[in-house]
Formats: sequence, structure tokens, C-alpha cells
Amino acid sequence: MIQEPVRHGDTPASEDQYDSVADCDVKVTVRDVKESEKELPHNESHAMLPGEQKPLQTKRYRRRFAVLAIFSLYSLVNAFQWIQYSIITNIFMQFYGVTSVIIDGLSVVYMVAYIPLIFPATWLLDRKGLRVTALLGAGLNCAGAWLKCASAGPGLFWVTMSAQVVCSVAQVFILGLPSRIASVWFGPKEVSTACATAVLGNQLGVAIGFLLPPVLVPNTPEDKEQMGHNISIMFYGTAAVSTLLFILTIFVIQDRPPLPPSKAQAVLPTGLAEDYSYKQSIINLFRSKPFILLLLSYGIMTGSFYSVSTLLNQMIIFYYEGEELNAGRIGLTLVVAGMVGSILCGLWLDHTKTYKMTTLSVYVLSFLGMLVFTFTLDLGHLLLIFFTGGALGFFMTGYLPIGFEFAVEITYPESEGTSSGLLNAFAQLFGIIFTLIQGKLTTDYTPLAGNIFLCAWIFLGIILTALIKSELKRHDVNMGNGKCQAVPTECPMEKTSNGLSRETTL
Repeated sequence: MIQEPVRHGDTPASEDQYDSVADCDVKVTVRDVKESEKELPHNESHAMLPGEQKPLQTKRYRRRFAVLAIFSLYSLVNAFQWIQYSIITNIFMQFYGVTSVIIDGLSVVYMVAYIPLIFPATWLLDRKGLRVTALLGAGLNCAGAWLKCASAGPGLFWVTMSAQVVCSVAQVFILGLPSRIASVWFGPKEVSTACATAVLGNQLGVAIGFLLPPVLVPNTPEDKEQMGHNISIMFYGTAAVSTLLFILTIFVIQDRPPLPPSKAQAVLPTGLAEDYSYKQSIINLFRSKPFILLLLSYGIMTGSFYSVSTLLNQMIIFYYEGEELNAGRIGLTLVVAGMVGSILCGLWLDHTKTYKMTTLSVYVLSFLGMLVFTFTLDLGHLLLIFFTGGALGFFMTGYLPIGFEFAVEITYPESEGTSSGLLNAFAQLFGIIFTLIQGKLTTDYTPLAGNIFLCAWIFLGIILTALIKSELKRHDVNMGNGKCQAVPTECPMEKTSNGLSRETTL
């Protein structure tokens, strides 16, 4: 509480006290209109909070690297469990005695589960925080992995499908977290790289999912008992790693650090306002034309990646019979190249903040990569497919963290989890549609027809991306260009606050 107004004749405090808020126009608002509690003069209110004698502080903690690492690893395992069936589709078809469409369903279920569950998942992230959401993701991932261990028998397809459903629910509590972790734990000059690293964990899981299953489960159609033994080894190994990561999640991941890492986080309350409306937050996002355009373009690009990943084995086997192992290696090349692209794009964004230019450039290059991959797939040279697949993956997968970070910039200060969740929901929706249609075209005609279908949609995505108006709201606050306002931490409108909030009417 301010006990006495500061008169204009008083000597101003030292400038050293104001370092953390020097670039931010701050106005102190006092609720009780009393003679002893009047608004501070501009030179004092520019730096000091009501009832406090020290300025806002920001700090980056070493723990942020552990939080990022643990999240990336259990996200890796979840992505591995998504693709482990698709890359050896023909083997699981023989083992369970089902069609390729049924095995494709083990991948599609990840996408189907995400769409209805993303809204309660992002609501939970806003209400309960990062830690509870992370524990749910890691815990369900572990439970699904152990349930798969009971499905290593020819007549137990329904068990493996049930386990995959559990893993798909876990994914809902995983995919929307990279931008939240990057924003609340990392500074403004490393936030895009951190987000790219978090996304990279998921992509590394896809890469390992392309590499390990063909090695661990070789095609032995004459010996189903041996096939079941090999599948069991893969399932038990996954379950053991998932359990270790769940335990580490319990001890390592927290909601946020004691002090915020950036001004953009400092001007936001650490708790929800009592009048906060999740529904209104969703409405605000859907009223943003740039965000709607990004939703559609992100869904097209990421849905195309999901479709290519799911059907890669079938495309390769169509032209190169008996090359299951090389199909996995091509998938590995595609994703590893994409991981390199993700990190490079994250570093580039942290250095330049050119979000729209980078997004549009990567989109165009992904389109060109898809064209080259499409028209070289049937030339009979596997080495060429490794190269074209790598080029496609570099740009297509490199786009994923760019989309997350661009969304956070144009929708700030709305929740990162909500914007990321909606992006992923559209990605899953387009992924389902593209996988089903491309799979049908590949089966009835050739992989060429399915790939041309994707090329047409990616070209549409380029047009949508070009129409996005780039307004970097979070970056403006970090640079001191945005307006913010100090509010008392005991203000009844909000729970615990970092001390500052964006300018609103109180």
C-alpha cells in the first residue's frame, strides 16, 4: 500500500532501480481513492510497483534445460508409438491377419482422438498448468506402452488398438506444450530455438520409429512365433523407457520458474483472472483473420507430412518390392533432415524475427520438394529417393516450429497452449483427410496420383500464407514497443501476478 504521495519536488530514485522496465511505459493505478493514495508522478510510476521498493526482475534458470530435455524425450517415445506400426505395415498385416486399411487406422487414431480432446486438454493447461498436463501426457504414454506388451499375439489386434487409443490420448497432452515451455522458461533470444528443440523431440521419435521397427521386427512370414517374439521385444523396450521418463517428469517439470524469463512473460499474470473465460479466448482467436489463415496453412502442411509419413512404406514397397528396411531408412532420412531444418529455422527466427518471410519461404521450398519427390519416386534409383526425401523432410518438418512461434506472436497475449492446440487440431483434421484420400488413390491407382493430390493442396497453402498479416505482438513487448500497466498483486481481479499486465481497463 502507498502510504504517502510523492511530491513533484522530491528527488527521483536512482535509474539503476528501473533497468528491467526501462523500455516499458507503466502506469500505476490505485484502487482506493484517498488523499494519501493518489497516482504517482510519471517519473516514479515509470518504474515502481504499488507497495514495492524494487523493480520487476527477470531471470533464466538452468532448470529450463532439464524441463525441455524431459519433455522432448517423452514426446519422442509418444511419436515412436505412433509410427511403429505404419513403417512395417505388411508385417503387422500378416501377424494380426488384417488389411492395410486397418493398420493405417492405428496411425489415424492419433489424429482422430486429438480433434475432440484438444479443447478439454487446452482448458486443463490453462486451469491447472504445465506440470499437471505434462504428468498426464507422460503417464498415459507409459500406460499405453505397457498395454501394448499384452498384445503380442496373432489374435490380439483389439488389445493393440486399445493401447494405441491410450497413447493417442496422451498425445493430446503433449503436442501443444512446446510453445508454452519455450515461452515460460526461456528468454526472448532463445524462445524460438527452444520451441524448435521441443518439436524436434517429437520428430526424432518419428525418425526412430522409421529406423528401429524394421530392424527389431524383420519379416519372417514362415515363423509367426518368432515374429511375435520380436514384436514383444519392441513393445517391452518402449514400456521400460516410458516408465523411466514418467518418473523423471514427476521430479523435474514445474509450471514455471520463480521469476519470469522475459518481459513478455512478466507483463502477464501467473494465474488466471477470476473473470477469465476459456470460451472467450477461443472466440478471440477465431476472430483473428491472420490466425485463421495460419490455421488453414499449418493444417495443410502438417497434414501432408502426417500422410506422407503414414503411407511411406506403401509408396516405397509399390515401386521397390522387399525394401522394407530401406523404406524405414528413407523415413529416417526424411525426419532427421527435418530436425536439422527445425533447429536452423529456430535459430534464424531468434536472430531475425522475420516470421512471415521465413514461413512463406519454407512453404514454397516444401512445395518444390514435394514436386521433386513425387516425380522421382518411380525412377528406380533408391539413392535418389534418399536425397529427395531428405530435401522434402528438411523443409516440411522444419516448418512445424515456425508455425507454432508465428501463432504465438500474432495472438499474444492469448494462451500459447490454446493457439498451439488449435494448430494441432487442424493438422490432425487435415492429416486424417489426406491420409484416407491419398491412401485410397495409392491403392486404387499409383502413389503418383496420391502425391499430386498433396502437391495441389500445398500450393493452396502457399497462397493462404502469403495473405497473413504479420504483427509481432510478443516481440514488440520484449523490445519495449508495447504498452503495459502495473497492477497490485493483491488486486481481486487476478490471482498471483508477475507484477505487470498488458494495458487493460481496471
